[in-house]
Amino acid sequence: MLFHKNEVIPEYYEFFNSVKIVSGYKALENIPFELSRLGAKRPIIITDKGVEQAGLIKVVVDSFGGTDTVIGAVFDETPQDSSDKVVNQIASIYRANKCDSIIAVGGGSVIDTAKGVNIVITEETDDLLKFMGNFRLNKPMKPFIVIPTTAGTGSEVTMAAVIANPEKKLKMQFTSDMMLPKLAVLDPRMTASMPPKITAATGMDALTHAVEAYIGPQKNPVSDAFAVAAIELIRNNLVNAVKDGKNVDVRLAMANASLLAGVAFSNSQTAIVHGLAHANGGLCHVPHGIANSILLPFGLEFYIEKGPKTKSKVKNNIENLLLSFVGPEEFVKVPVEDRAKSTVAAIRKITNELNKLCGLPLKLRDAGVPENKLGEIAQLTIDDGTAAFFPVEVNYEEALGVLKAAF
Repeated sequence: MLFHKNEVIPEYYEFFNSVKIVSGYKALENIPFELSRLGAKRPIIITDKGVEQAGLIKVVVDSFGGTDTVIGAVFDETPQDSSDKVVNQIASIYRANKCDSIIAVGGGSVIDTAKGVNIVITEETDDLLKFMGNFRLNKPMKPFIVIPTTAGTGSEVTMAAVIANPEKKLKMQFTSDMMLPKLAVLDPRMTASMPPKITAATGMDALTHAVEAYIGPQKNPVSDAFAVAAIELIRNNLVNAVKDGKNVDVRLAMANASLLAGVAFSNSQTAIVHGLAHANGGLCHVPHGIANSILLPFGLEFYIEKGPKTKSKVKNNIENLLLSFVGPEEFVKVPVEDRAKSTVAAIRKITNELNKLCGLPLKLRDAGVPENKLGEIAQLTIDDGTAAFFPVEVNYEEALGVLKAAF
């Protein structure tokens, strides 16, 4: 990783991630040993129907063969947008089957649900709402292992979760280092069955995490190193993963890229693209990865054009990102004044190729967003919890402008 002369070490920063990472072609087979080290041998597996029907739970269960670990229960009905009711249902199953640990096998919704279950079990409650917010958990939680089946969310290494409360029509957000899993297991067998379009969308989700972490207000040398490593892995492997999903080397590379990006943004935070994506998802049900993919270049263009305050900080960071997208030989050929726009062009080159390969949408209209909803989406964006971490303040008209450009 190269540091530029205009990069300054922050006067103060914090970085934390305690998750042990096991990555490789037979990584699953390490789980019984890791559980035993955590003093557990009767886990509940939390997943969804898609993962179960793809045969991935059988792969996980088979990895326990010949050990004294017993699967206490399997819950495979996690919905796409999970709720506190589902969390309480799983917690009841956990207690009834005398489980002592949690294994989440799936994508973001499954992992967030499992984090919620761990809160309910640990705090001996059925009311998640009491713990909504930042750093309100204090008790050591149950042994928790995550096996991601997508390469995008990075949830296996983040200290955050979002769970719906249908009664109050609320998306409850939780942030606490206590929620971090004890172990993240990356095994290419678990992502090999992802269809091309989901591979593309989740990969762009990871890229957005890495890019926004690099320009985030809490960026620091450690988070930058993770973000840059993630971007380079995605640059070199995402298109190939869409073209040939059975290539285990490429799948493992993308799983690691997603994890690295998750570590980066969990410490540095995200920016306007995530705020816009959350609003599009909440109001128009646009899948998060697709929303991020569409909005990333437009969000960066907003920062480039924002004004002198941005140009001295965020724009410089966007300029420096070009190195990770094109490599040192091409980077030095681009005039400094053109580097920020060249970074955006490099991202568009990836999304255009993904669009041709699998139909990944390039505009909000292509993702089913009605034009008459843009104003409401803009308001939701500036009210979103991520707005507190935008590198520069964003008002309603500015958010609406980005949406109109992306429409």
